[in-house]
Amino acid sequence: MKRYDLIIVGAGPSGLSAAIEAAKKGLNVIVFDENEKPGGQLFKQIHKFFGSKEHRAKVRGFVIGRQLLEEAAEAGVTVKLNATVIGLYQDKEVVVKQGAGIKHYKADSVVIATGAAENMVLFPGWTLPGVIGAGAAQTMMNLHGILPGKKILMLGSGNVGLVVSFQLMQCGCEVVALVDAAPRVGGYGVHASKVARCGVPFYLSHTIVEAEGEEYVKGVTIAEVDDKFRFIPGTEKHFEVDTICMAVGLSPMSQLLKMAGAEMTDDPRRGGQVPVCDKYGRTSIPGVFAAGDVSGIEEASSAMIEGRMAGVIAAQFLGYIDKEELDKELAELDKALDGLRQGMFAPANRGKLIEKTEEGIDISSNLLKKGYVADDEIDRFPGVTHKKGIHPVIECTQNIPCNPCQDACPKKCISIGDNITSLPIAVYEGDCIGCGMCVASCSGQAIFLVDEDCGDGSATITIPYEFLPLPKEGTKGVALGRNGHVVCEAEVVSVRSATAFDKTHLLTMRVPKEYAMTARFFKEAEREVSR
Repeated sequence: MKRYDLIIVGAGPSGLSAAIEAAKKGLNVIVFDENEKPGGQLFKQIHKFFGSKEHRAKVRGFVIGRQLLEEAAEAGVTVKLNATVIGLYQDKEVVVKQGAGIKHYKADSVVIATGAAENMVLFPGWTLPGVIGAGAAQTMMNLHGILPGKKILMLGSGNVGLVVSFQLMQCGCEVVALVDAAPRVGGYGVHASKVARCGVPFYLSHTIVEAEGEEYVKGVTIAEVDDKFRFIPGTEKHFEVDTICMAVGLSPMSQLLKMAGAEMTDDPRRGGQVPVCDKYGRTSIPGVFAAGDVSGIEEASSAMIEGRMAGVIAAQFLGYIDKEELDKELAELDKALDGLRQGMFAPANRGKLIEKTEEGIDISSNLLKKGYVADDEIDRFPGVTHKKGIHPVIECTQNIPCNPCQDACPKKCISIGDNITSLPIAVYEGDCIGCGMCVASCSGQAIFLVDEDCGDGSATITIPYEFLPLPKEGTKGVALGRNGHVVCEAEVVSVRSATAFDKTHLLTMRVPKEYAMTARFFKEAEREVSR
């Protein structure tokens, strides 16, 4: 029976991060993962991450995955794929199914980083082909290049539902509606806004009545629900779709910890049944640690930091570092994790209705109910300014942990300050040169460069654009407002692409000047934007 200093179950963001930290301290580390490719959910994530530089902000998920794999290889970590851990027993014995065989391993310490599984909602027709989870849709699109469907209804308005809806449109699908039984959007407003301005309607306080079809999905009926989630007769709405995509939450995959005899608890705020552990992942079993979604559902950025914590704690547990070094490293990691757990979407605020920003500004009620900030609400936010010439308009309206725009601007036209969750401010003294780095760096695609009056009755708006094929200069079409409705005719002035923009193209369109502060997306005439 082969023995290791540390066995890690799960080669996702938390597991790889734990492996890297432990191996750097000198531990002999092996990672088991049941999949044929390492990286967990990261390689499905084609969007840019939030946070700061230390959180790998504005870097796309699949790039972060590659970085972690490279770091793990350099540190000497062994990664075994197609290896399903089927048992965790006393004395840290790990049983692994590899191919047709079963192998036993022993460890001096174990990190469980098995992540979470998608939840499902039951309704008539939910077993039909064409009803899939959002994670499955991402796997099909972003790992295998397969369209999940052509006309899709998304159930769930959390970050997963919002992000996957946008990615579905990027790959050429039509998202006919985004539906949620909750009375308000659950994910980041910037994610909702970029979906809404592409023309996707939001149906809050609605859920699915039934999926239609005999051999596969051919349609779906939704209806409004009351405050007790009962259908309201007469509110039914029908959509012709071939796919229903569900993003209705995740449940920690904590079975191995339960099998090992770790103390468990049912905690709905953390996603379900999770191990009882301290804030660094120490479970009730000495030398067995939990990291990432298995101990409570959060974002991948948090999972990576939790993994690093587990790695250094395992190193100290086995005597590779002393208590003083451990405390120093944990203090730095605590600070980084605390930064991600601030703002409106902090774990402590789950389920709460936040009515004002940290600055005392009323939250957009329209954003929470319909997915976009109304035109008569947008000017209340400090990033939305009016100035002669080209200037940034920052439509970031919620306190989320993110600050790449502040660092991206070479002329310091944007300020967030020391508090990472503060709303961005457009600095009047800043002399914008129109470079577009702020537009490209914004993980929420919430920054635009606007020249409100070009002197000839027109205005120009530079928007982030991540659809192919790219329109060419002179292409005529229409501008869409924040609600996804046509507001005016528009013409493409330029489309800029650069390595520094990391595949976020900068599309500049010309519109009548009276629409400078309402036109926020471009749709080419006679063909859909995502084709």
